[in-house]
Amino acid sequence: MRAPLALLLLPAPALAQEEVVVLGTPLRAPPGSPAYGAVTIARERLRDEASGRVENALRDVAGFQQFRRSDSRSANPSAQGVTLRALGGNATSRALVLLDGVPIADPFFGYIPFSALVPDSLAQVRITRGAGTGPFGAGAVAGVIELESAGRADLDSVSGAAEGGSSNSLRLTATTAPGLGRGFAVLGGRWERSDGFFTTPPEQRAPATARAAYEDWSASARAVTPLGPRTELQGRLTLFRDDRTLRFQGATSFAEGQDASVRVLHRGRWQVDAIAYLQARDFGNRVISATSFRLTLDQRHTPATGYGGKLELRPPVGRDHLLRIGFDLRGAEGQLYEDAYAASGAVTARRTAGGGTLTLGGYAEDDWTLGALVLTGGVRLDRWTISGGYFREQGITDTRFPAREGTELTGRAGLLWRVASPLAVRAAGYTGFRLPTLNELYRPFVVFPVTTRANPDLAPERLRGGELGLELTAGPLRAGLTGFYNRLEGAIGNVTLSPTLRERRNLPAIATRGIEANFSVVRGPWSLTASYAYSDARVEAPGTALDRRRPAQSPVHAASATLGWARAGWGLSTTLRHLGAQFEDDLESDRLPPANTIDAVAHVPITRGVSLVLRGENLADARVVTRNSGGSIDLGTPRVLWLGVRVGR
Repeated sequence: MRAPLALLLLPAPALAQEEVVVLGTPLRAPPGSPAYGAVTIARERLRDEASGRVENALRDVAGFQQFRRSDSRSANPSAQGVTLRALGGNATSRALVLLDGVPIADPFFGYIPFSALVPDSLAQVRITRGAGTGPFGAGAVAGVIELESAGRADLDSVSGAAEGGSSNSLRLTATTAPGLGRGFAVLGGRWERSDGFFTTPPEQRAPATARAAYEDWSASARAVTPLGPRTELQGRLTLFRDDRTLRFQGATSFAEGQDASVRVLHRGRWQVDAIAYLQARDFGNRVISATSFRLTLDQRHTPATGYGGKLELRPPVGRDHLLRIGFDLRGAEGQLYEDAYAASGAVTARRTAGGGTLTLGGYAEDDWTLGALVLTGGVRLDRWTISGGYFREQGITDTRFPAREGTELTGRAGLLWRVASPLAVRAAGYTGFRLPTLNELYRPFVVFPVTTRANPDLAPERLRGGELGLELTAGPLRAGLTGFYNRLEGAIGNVTLSPTLRERRNLPAIATRGIEANFSVVRGPWSLTASYAYSDARVEAPGTALDRRRPAQSPVHAASATLGWARAGWGLSTTLRHLGAQFEDDLESDRLPPANTIDAVAHVPITRGVSLVLRGENLADARVVTRNSGGSIDLGTPRVLWLGVRVGR
């Protein structure tokens, strides 16, 4: 029977020792993963989210957030950083996002290119909250989001969809999965465009106010082929381009990328997971004055290169142990090129800035299964460098910043104890760190009327935390409750210096404590899932105006619930989300009020393999404030209706 449309927020079960090998899938997940409260979003839910966008499906896990409440259709691309547990404060990702084991964050900014992610190409997403060890764990201070590509078993030989929606919106998606010798290939892509909606409320619009129009496309090719009875080669190439208009005519932005990776998996007695990747990215942004409505800043290009890889070994140390030993490398290099303009149109400044970062780490982690008890623990040692930093303004300054380096030791430990059916107890403690991005170090930006300065002296962020959880499984009912405490020392935030000036600085600490709950039940064709997060985050900066204030963009409450029904190709689901109140700035002067949204999706079979799809976003047309700068407001997605046809499963 086809799985229900609703999201199943279930703790990942400890896997049996014998692995069922499916070509194109990763090595089996460590049995200790449930100790850290991993949550899985199924393929059906990813494809049937009302907006058709991965970032909005991730909002089903309460506590997940982007810097802004907007999705990748109406936010500036550089604001698409993701975090968990209200560890907000700026637009850089504090969660590590992996696609088939490869980091996908922009090497200069740290944002996630969500418009390049096509839900139809994914098998599932696993979200683990709390600092991570393991591969590439140096950036996982808030958690890890692992996206896994769909394999041949998930895909038809040819599938696709064509949809039209409000504001002259169009979206085309296509996927094919042909055989490739003894392996297979997956070719897919998506193109979409829209006239968009007005992010500016009616009372604040001017003749130059523009809709948030967008056009983006992405194309990917993934090939999987066996190199032997226990060895396989996976390769991926992704190309994407994203163009948007933000608030005013001429206020455009673009983001583009070309990503390539190769992965070798060996499933013998000594299991091996080896990855190498290369990213070529670019970003541009034009800032229009809110008073003269003329171009004031043209951030023409921000070319950046990301590169890295990992080698992980899993030696045979007994059926009760899963030991992972590995090394990884992550590097980023980038520059910005921008011109400032006077109201007359004359160029008043030409600036360039940039630099590079490099992290080399080694890790070891072991999961030990003792009947109903699973113990897990790991340690990482990282050596990092920040080098080549400079800021140059033509005819005024040419500043070179000294290179810096350091060493970080981090780790985590946890346990999962299945006390007795249906109850399990889990506990975990962890530390982690994140290196500042090139954007935070070297790139200033303007969101009129506020200018935010970069800071080349930023130090790494360091997190310490722990959690305790209960998991209940009784037939079709699953429920979980987690209490946590996380303390992020040296948190990088946009600190207010005056009403029109901010600067990125290391705060003494952000401490957040809270509760996370999830629930799901399936009965026949019906399913109900729900998730709630209470996150009390506070800045700790004694003697300053920031002390005990909530970090910017950090809600206390977040909740999501989905009710679904599916039978014989027919399907209906509806999702209710609550967005808690939060503040735009660090001084809590500009409040973003809470909002509730309702989405719905319906599937109506037309003939074998063809169905009619109806989607509705924000059906009650709730007012969702996404930015409030001294009363200058931006709004999120209003009511949007979609109608389309899907071919294939």
